[in-house]
Amino acid sequence: MPQFVPLSDQVKIANERDRPRIVALWQALTALKSTVSFMNTGAHPDDEDSAMLAALRFRDGVDISYACSTRGEGGQNDIGTEVAASLGTLRTAEMEAASDRLDLRMYWLSVSPDDPITDFGFSKSGVETLAKWGRARTLARFVDIIRMERPDIICPTFLDVPGQHGHHRAMTQAAHDVMSLAADPEYDASDLAAWQVKKLYLPAVSGAGQAYDDDLPPPPATLVIPVRGRDPVTGWSYARIGQQSRAMHATQAMGRWVRAGDETDSPLHLAQSFVQGPDDGLASGLAATLRDLAVPEISGDVTAAQDACDAALAAFPDARAVLTHACAALQAVRGAILNCPPAAWPDIGHKLRRKDQQLIRVIHLSAGVDVHGWLEDDILRPDDATTWDSEVCVDAGQVTVMPKVPTGWAIDGPHIRLGADAAVSDPYPAIYLPDLPRAPCMDVAIKIHGINAVRSVSFDVSPIVLPQCSAALSPVADVINLSKDRRSFTLQVSEISPASAKVGLTLPQGWTFTQRDGALKVTVPDDVQAGLYGLALTLDGQEAPSVSHIRRDPIAPRVLVRRATAQIRVVAAALPQVRVGYIGGGNDSVGHWLDRMGVPVTDLSEAVLSDGALAQCDTLVVGIFAMKFRAWLADAMPRIHDWVREGGTLVTLYHRPWDNWNPDATAPYKLEIGQPSLRWRVTDENAAVTILAPDHPLLRGPNKIGAADWADWHKERGLYFAKDWDAAYVALVAMNDADEAPLKGAILAADVGKGRHVHTSLILHHQMEKLTPGAFRIMANLLARRG
Repeated sequence: MPQFVPLSDQVKIANERDRPRIVALWQALTALKSTVSFMNTGAHPDDEDSAMLAALRFRDGVDISYACSTRGEGGQNDIGTEVAASLGTLRTAEMEAASDRLDLRMYWLSVSPDDPITDFGFSKSGVETLAKWGRARTLARFVDIIRMERPDIICPTFLDVPGQHGHHRAMTQAAHDVMSLAADPEYDASDLAAWQVKKLYLPAVSGAGQAYDDDLPPPPATLVIPVRGRDPVTGWSYARIGQQSRAMHATQAMGRWVRAGDETDSPLHLAQSFVQGPDDGLASGLAATLRDLAVPEISGDVTAAQDACDAALAAFPDARAVLTHACAALQAVRGAILNCPPAAWPDIGHKLRRKDQQLIRVIHLSAGVDVHGWLEDDILRPDDATTWDSEVCVDAGQVTVMPKVPTGWAIDGPHIRLGADAAVSDPYPAIYLPDLPRAPCMDVAIKIHGINAVRSVSFDVSPIVLPQCSAALSPVADVINLSKDRRSFTLQVSEISPASAKVGLTLPQGWTFTQRDGALKVTVPDDVQAGLYGLALTLDGQEAPSVSHIRRDPIAPRVLVRRATAQIRVVAAALPQVRVGYIGGGNDSVGHWLDRMGVPVTDLSEAVLSDGALAQCDTLVVGIFAMKFRAWLADAMPRIHDWVREGGTLVTLYHRPWDNWNPDATAPYKLEIGQPSLRWRVTDENAAVTILAPDHPLLRGPNKIGAADWADWHKERGLYFAKDWDAAYVALVAMNDADEAPLKGAILAADVGKGRHVHTSLILHHQMEKLTPGAFRIMANLLARRG
């Protein structure tokens, strides 16, 4: 069975260095300041307002959470080629890592890779978005989250205004709706107890920028959250703490250095309130501390608890004194829990439970509890057995460690066994609570000063559970081009479990396969018709799941388990007689698809482009974002331009304005990419396409591009369209979203000396991944040499 590499000593040292105990203790102590809870809401991982959340949590002690609708499956990927559910799995892990940095409680509306609440691609309409997600399901899931977390306040990150992403607009619309639905005991789409959110704030600042272009001004600020300050212990500004979190969103190229003095405060607009009095501060009208929980039966307990919490904060950095006060506070909180009258429990019970958890964390840190645990095996299957071990350090108190396992697992001393019904690892967990890790983990108990405080701690490497019967199948997509002679392809099958299982394929009629050394060679009939064909892997005659491993440092490994199928597109795409060089940025697989189409292609991505290599090419394709991720490419462009003038064809795929794209120097002639990007994209994948230059050779051959080539597109037509260009360029097509002016910058072609430059903002790389037939035919035409 394959194993993930255990944490090396160097990684353990780096992790310890990254989170010193004194900082962890201080950050844990700050949670004792307040009982106010604040939920930020958004549509994607990285929509959270990290700087504001950092200030609220680590300066003010506010209990913060984030409700996010999608896993970001439709976003771009700056660090790899993961797409769709694989990207959603990776971005889920990134969001959890970002939550760790902020002590942010994380909730998702989308709960599986097949959930209709998904990042289906860019949208300009909240109404359209809710229709695709399913408005009733979206609201029901959102209400469940509100009723689970019970926040005092909710605050979307973005406004519901034209010019803003439709997914953002949908979540802001939904935030207004759940204010009443979550409080309505008659709302029958949720079986959780009703909860009234006390305040709804909106951002009082425009979301316009590189991506968005809010048409309407923001509402007036009624409250400003100060963010400009610095943490008194670490010296980090709250903006930089926010960026420590945002840097975890590597797939979205997040994380930037905020220069001293560039921090900005967060103005908010009170849109709805259910509390009395003026809104002078975030806590106005709310129970700001334990003392303010106005229940006579527990007034003595909560006052004593808050006094002890304040004393613990004041005692920092004296860990022993902090420990004494924290234990006293926990005893008082537990007294409040015990004495709280049933009628008051629905309103304040969750706050007492959270303070119990926060105090336990303080006690463990101030007592110097440091536990590392590991399993002998990090990849497991149902019915497997493994062993566990741990190492413990503690300065005060008596500590015991015990594994905590999910349903279907059993513990017998140092041995852990998975039952036959043990659940497979979930790539899309619905909830992530930084201080309450998911099982399997360890329950670490400390007895000190008359209290018993149990805290759950993750294993150093969280184990992965795979299905009992599975295999890894690759590739999961391929293309057969009828204009070439190839009529076969090979599927690799690995990680077969059980190893003795007989491997097979369900095939379309007339297709055959042979098996050798874990490879399945599939042959299609010579007379195969164009179309999309599905193949399913079987083990012992039963359809098998396939396992995809998602590994991107420093994110903990994940797996995505899906049905083991391969999709094969048979397409008729005539090819030009050209030798192609491909320079990718690591963010698309265009070179691979050119090869599978039958185009002779040489990957030139990894080495500085030599004149000799360039001379061997008729056409050079520059992949998406390559200008950003191939630092040498900008310096090579003048030589490439000379090569074009001598007869070469340069094809540049879409780039963002900030991808080291110089409007005056990257292309042979001026070519400016439009921003904000919302204004320069066509999100409707079925948008009508107008041919502007029907006689242009790129539309006539080697394939005559017609209506069928624009059918069955996925996600959208294109983005980062060109805004302005030199008169040498000819715009070949125009397209637009509903009620918008046509955009003509989707395909531009210019004669350059004896050669040609073609720039396209169509998402051809994505369409080829999705096996859209027209994308292969259009790409073939763009490669052609100037006749």
